[in-house]
Amino acid sequence: MASITQFVPFLTPYEKPFYFIILAILFIPSIISSLRGKRLYWYQNLLTVFFLWISFAGPNIKQGIALIAYVVWQCLLTGIYFRYRQKANKSSWFYLSVFLSIIPMIIMKLGPFTGSKSYLLFYFLGYSYLTFKSVQVIMEIRDGMIKDYKMSHYIQFLLFFPTISSGPIDRYKRFVKDLKEPPSKDKYIELLGKGIHYIFLGFLYKFLIGYALGSHLLPIVQSFALSRSGVLVGTIGYMYVYSMYLFFDFAGYSLFAVGTSYLLGYETPINFNKPFLSPNIKEFWNRWHMSLSFWFRDYVYMRLMFTLMKKKVFKSRIVASNVGYFALFLIMGVWHGLTWYYIVYGLYHAILICINDAWLRYKKKHKDQLPSNRWTHGLSVFITFNAVCFSFLIFSGFLDTLAKQIFNI
Repeated sequence: MASITQFVPFLTPYEKPFYFIILAILFIPSIISSLRGKRLYWYQNLLTVFFLWISFAGPNIKQGIALIAYVVWQCLLTGIYFRYRQKANKSSWFYLSVFLSIIPMIIMKLGPFTGSKSYLLFYFLGYSYLTFKSVQVIMEIRDGMIKDYKMSHYIQFLLFFPTISSGPIDRYKRFVKDLKEPPSKDKYIELLGKGIHYIFLGFLYKFLIGYALGSHLLPIVQSFALSRSGVLVGTIGYMYVYSMYLFFDFAGYSLFAVGTSYLLGYETPINFNKPFLSPNIKEFWNRWHMSLSFWFRDYVYMRLMFTLMKKKVFKSRIVASNVGYFALFLIMGVWHGLTWYYIVYGLYHAILICINDAWLRYKKKHKDQLPSNRWTHGLSVFITFNAVCFSFLIFSGFLDTLAKQIFNI
């Protein structure tokens, strides 16, 4: 008898158009039910199992096992901490719980430097984003924001398949609200229209524009930049092409995830909002990879600022804020990877944020002396865009490749 795995395609989420054909067919019963104002919970659970299976079974079975082990670990950890929090609130237990929650990610980040590949036993696609969710829940339990914790809801939150591989990073309370309260018929019709629109827009972004930039134009520009005659011009060209590719590829993926969520009746937050039209770097981070930047803002920066101000580590709030920015973006850089260009990328953005804050303070004091019109706004957008593109050049690692070629490293 032929194995069932012979008839099941194993696919990375949203990687190939065939994935969407499967989505379209299998979503029909769920869509019909939602159009009637009802949600087929049992069927959506089956969809979750199926799409997790095609993503984490077959050739990726080791990832599937790691995912199961991870979810069990986080469920035990979060459940124990929730019960503890009902009785006490010691900081030491909170910090220990957060540390234990991020241990799998720490192992994954430090593993490549050990010389052993045993760390790959913990790897599965999306482990970072699930860690953000897990830590978020522990922090909100500590803050008293989550008073009604159910393990079944928590598991569904972690394993929500439309966003499992690369976000957007949802919030537990928002997700559970959608889980408990299916949209009305009229509301779902609105979500359905938006979801289909986002998916088709994602096709344009990722499979057309992103593909053209990443697979065709970027290699040409890179080759020219690595030639002796085109180092400067080619590197500048690479900077802009890579920046556009990064946006369209990742924004396209995010649109797929959001659109798919909408088809299931969940309003997963949007991840990008015209980031390259931002007039300053702080506004850029309010528009770029929004679920990640808001996560770092709420669960790292704001908590660090609260601690620094409460304990009066710095007399000046400005100094405390700048220290917070450097800590925040250093952590963000390290999260991307322990290589010099990711760390420099983070520190570069910290410097930009500090300069931006200083400029805004100066501008506020001298608002009567400084012009403010569409031309100055356009100039601000232009400067911010180029500053961001340069950061993506650092992020890409191309400067590392270029330096090694020039200096024969």
